Amino acid sequence: MATRFAGCQIEGMEHPVLSRLVEALRPVRGLAAIVLGGSRARGTAGPASDYDIGLYYEPDAPLDVAALQAAIAPLVDDPSSTVTRIGEWGPWINGGGWLTISGVEVDLLYRDLGRVREVITEARQGRFSMNYQTGHPHGFCSTIWMGEVAICQPLLDPSGRIAELKGETSPFPEALRDALIARFGWEVGFAIENAELAARRAEQMHVAGCAYRSLSCVAQVLFALNGRYLINEKGALTEAATHPLTVAGLASTQADIWRDIGNADHASALRRLHGVSDALRALVEQVGTKG
Repeated sequence: MATRFAGCQIEGMEHPVLSRLVEALRPVRGLAAIVLGGSRARGTAGPASDYDIGLYYEPDAPLDVAALQAAIAPLVDDPSSTVTRIGEWGPWINGGGWLTISGVEVDLLYRDLGRVREVITEARQGRFSMNYQTGHPHGFCSTIWMGEVAICQPLLDPSGRIAELKGETSPFPEALRDALIARFGWEVGFAIENAELAARRAEQMHVAGCAYRSLSCVAQVLFALNGRYLINEKGALTEAATHPLTVAGLASTQADIWRDIGNADHASALRRLHGVSDALRALVEQVGTKG
């Protein structure tokens, strides 16, 4: 299959930094595909958003990290910029680099295609895992990898590996939808119960942690109800508030909850959390009945 180079079209025009990066990385041994991900791929980026670049490799032919380092060296603004070894950042965000190229922030993220395929196969059958990962307070849900494939824009996909995997992500699997709703729908209420126990002891930090957990689970349920992949917990609840199937007044209620917790008004925060939980449960039941 001919090399696929999408021209790095961003917001209707070719972005020179991405074009330079793709051309520089093209010869790196072990690099199976390059994709644009994150908010830039979804079309929700703001002026300050960085560029998330996924570097996919096969497990039996991993990235040549030394060659990757050599390839980025002429591009980066800071000569001391480096890329990591595979696995250095943990099993789920398993390496990459934080770079600045011509003033543009670019994050490189490694992805093992073998593990991505396994995750997608499992998710299509309604199985997933939640995992500890630095930088993810809610946890790293394995289905993030599936969502990344679903939303990404391939920049270099010479063997069509990403194109093939994209076909496995749409439509959103019903088994995965049901499993996400069951798992996180239950945890919404469980986290609130834990917050209530902490509130009795005026443990504000634990109340805040449980509230964050509960609201993150609300986002998971709403994304699943709407057949959308949640790939980043940052801003997820705010985005979920705009979905066709959502909890009325969710964005403002979220702000009220955090204001209450900041003021140590735990009783008010818990009432609002219970209101969100009740509304979410009613929505799930309503959608289930319609289905």
